[in-house]
Amino acid sequence: MDISGIRRQYKYAKLHRSDMPDDPLVMFEKWLGEAVKSDLPDPAAMIVSTVGEGGIPSQRTVLLKKYDHDGFVFFTNYGSRKAQQIAGNPHVSLLFPWYPLDRQVAVQGTAVKTPYKEIVSYFLSRPKDSQIGAWVSHQSRLISARGVLEAKFLELKQKFSNGQVPVPDFWGGFRVSIDTIEFWQGGENRLHDRFLYTRRPDGGFDIGRLAP
Repeated sequence: MDISGIRRQYKYAKLHRSDMPDDPLVMFEKWLGEAVKSDLPDPAAMIVSTVGEGGIPSQRTVLLKKYDHDGFVFFTNYGSRKAQQIAGNPHVSLLFPWYPLDRQVAVQGTAVKTPYKEIVSYFLSRPKDSQIGAWVSHQSRLISARGVLEAKFLELKQKFSNGQVPVPDFWGGFRVSIDTIEFWQGGENRLHDRFLYTRRPDGGFDIGRLAP
């Protein structure tokens, strides 16, 4: 299949320096809100990129669960490939691909584990079946068949039917700091608008326009 001719013009909007607030989270929240209002599927989904042994990268999609000036938070199994790679190399990249809006946001930072209190608070807010699912899956491990997971899920659902599901000791969160954050707006004739925020030692951000 020849896909070399697949392309479209980006005509959604232009992005100007005057549009960029000093605080990148203000811009992120604005764009995230517009993604939600546009009924995009999974607007909080982000691609998490990590680097493993030998400098080999890997990516996967996870859901953003919290963000503030300290960073972006997601939760996972600490035995998963991404968690193991973060343990060896905490430098992480995040990408929010809001394609229907001709936008993407890319974040680079360092991942650290979230405090246990924050882990418990989020875990208890999840639907009970999702809590049980966290116990069932030893993420990224080889399994013989899906039926293994389904049988374990039913077993644990019965076990926890009359009580609270405890937080697994192998499950928790990561917070990715905001070292840089780039806002990309698709432009007509491939003249895209890109603005990069780079954190300064004093905690503020320098803002620069990048060539497309």
